[in-house]
Amino acid sequence: MNYKTQNFKKPEESEDYKAASDYAIKSIEAIVENAIAKGENKIIINTNLKLGLPMENINKIAGPFVKAWAFETFKNVVDDANNKWSLINVEALERLNRADLLLQFKRKTETSVTAEVDVKATAEDFESSGKSPNITSFARIRSAYIEDPDYLFVILSLKHKVYSTKNVQTGLMDGIMEVVKYNAYDIKYLSDADISYNPSLGTGQIQIKDIHYVSSEERTAWEFCQLLDKKYLASSKRDFKSWLKLAKQNGWIK
Repeated sequence: MNYKTQNFKKPEESEDYKAASDYAIKSIEAIVENAIAKGENKIIINTNLKLGLPMENINKIAGPFVKAWAFETFKNVVDDANNKWSLINVEALERLNRADLLLQFKRKTETSVTAEVDVKATAEDFESSGKSPNITSFARIRSAYIEDPDYLFVILSLKHKVYSTKNVQTGLMDGIMEVVKYNAYDIKYLSDADISYNPSLGTGQIQIKDIHYVSSEERTAWEFCQLLDKKYLASSKRDFKSWLKLAKQNGWIK
């Protein structure tokens, strides 16, 4: 018994999956770009610190602020029923979910596009900040495509810079966290070279080797499942026996 002899459940996505993915990616990037262009990209952090925020440790707290900004940015668009991106719903997902946000778009074809969005914050001022983030659990993302072959998981990378400015009214220093750059990716289309597997934590974590430099490869849902399996089985801390146990538990094989 080995990997190749298994009777796999092979997901088959809809014919328009690529078009739906492209629509979601372009719309998400355009919404962020619009917020930056309008100057709605600043998060103001008021403290009673006379010297401002501790810049050497700012990246440790940036993630939650940037994720909250992303949610509010998309929520502001949804509140305009006639928004040009046809974004009709946004939800903040619970902490232990696969992603941070759920977005739904209504395309002109009258079909909707649902995307789960994982927001990753990286610092413009620190080259190594958030360079190789954990994305999601191997078993959870592998199972998602069996449950829904059209599952769309988007990684939204938001670069920010932080500085302090004196508040004239209080005389204290306000911290300004400003989103300055962005990129969105469909995880299914990340290149083989960009995806890595970290065996730590549960069934292991799927990572991006360098989120600042990502290339894409078009593939099917079944091809992506095989790629994930390959990454898992290539780890020195995993083997076919442990993979088979997961496959049976999660219904990857018949």
